[in-house]
Amino acid sequence: MKIAFFDTKPYDKPSFDKYGEQHGVEFKYFETKLNEDTAELAHGFDGVCAFVNDTVNAEVIDKLHELGVKVLALRCAGFNNVDMKHAYGKLHVLRVPAYSPYAVAEHTIALLLTSIRRIHKAYIRSKDFNFSLSGLTGFDLHGKTVGVIGTGRIGRVFIDICKGFGMKVLAYDKFPAKEIEDGDRVRYVELDEIFEKSDVISLHCPLTDETHHLIDANALERCKKGVIILNTSRGALVDAEALLAAIKSRKVGAACLDVYEEESDLFFEDNSGHIMEDDTLARLISMPNVIVTSHQAFLTEEALSNIAETTVQNIVDIFERGQCPNELCYRAGNTEDCKSGKCFG
Repeated sequence: MKIAFFDTKPYDKPSFDKYGEQHGVEFKYFETKLNEDTAELAHGFDGVCAFVNDTVNAEVIDKLHELGVKVLALRCAGFNNVDMKHAYGKLHVLRVPAYSPYAVAEHTIALLLTSIRRIHKAYIRSKDFNFSLSGLTGFDLHGKTVGVIGTGRIGRVFIDICKGFGMKVLAYDKFPAKEIEDGDRVRYVELDEIFEKSDVISLHCPLTDETHHLIDANALERCKKGVIILNTSRGALVDAEALLAAIKSRKVGAACLDVYEEESDLFFEDNSGHIMEDDTLARLISMPNVIVTSHQAFLTEEALSNIAETTVQNIVDIFERGQCPNELCYRAGNTEDCKSGKCFG
């Protein structure tokens, strides 16, 4: 099995080489992203391995299908960058539904603590031997209310961490996990209540048509003054222009972003020698109460190993068994269970 691996970074190779060698999967690494101009590189390969900022639109899918590529193995959980309806009947689309939920949840809380305790500012000051405490006053998390939107594996780990700090949790999910409610510390509510009562709002939901710009001008207007917005999920959950306006009007007290809706041509690359053409991102980064990290929440040794192991196993399952529990299918716009092996039926 030969797989063309796109958007390769140095940290990808060790784990994929390890599990690929164990299962007879050969990876050819390409640093370029998968898109209309680079899909031709997949000629002669059985499948392609793509990441969050690769483009898998109808044109790319048709090209891969024409080249005889049978499998699109996503080494991530999200698949909003794939035209799933167009892929049906042309490509087996596989994903990694879960890796290390602790990686993302812990990064989220690290961003929150860094922001409210001004750790990033204190670090820069102390490098210049400036040990003044002026402007570094923070606040306790204990007793504060956090709104958690999305209670999958990552959201639930984040909730556990927040409970450890003594926070009250308001949760929202289209498919609630009622077992995490305890009547006092954690309870499910509607979005309106999360916006109205939360001191901190953290996003842990997938990006869909329904959740696109979930945090927009209207939502932010309903929030408490000084609310902190955390997003380590998908960039387009937040309307960046609306967030910027709310920060400027002092409605939002702080924002911590590991993702950004227009990140695809920016994140994972060194742009330090270039002029930043994205004015919205430039203005966000310039704000003293905004922290932006470069989609690194997943980046732990444990998560990288889990991602590689699952991706390789997905590929083996399809080529050796004809089906995979982590396959995604769309028929007439509806998600199907692919365990039946009827994805191409």
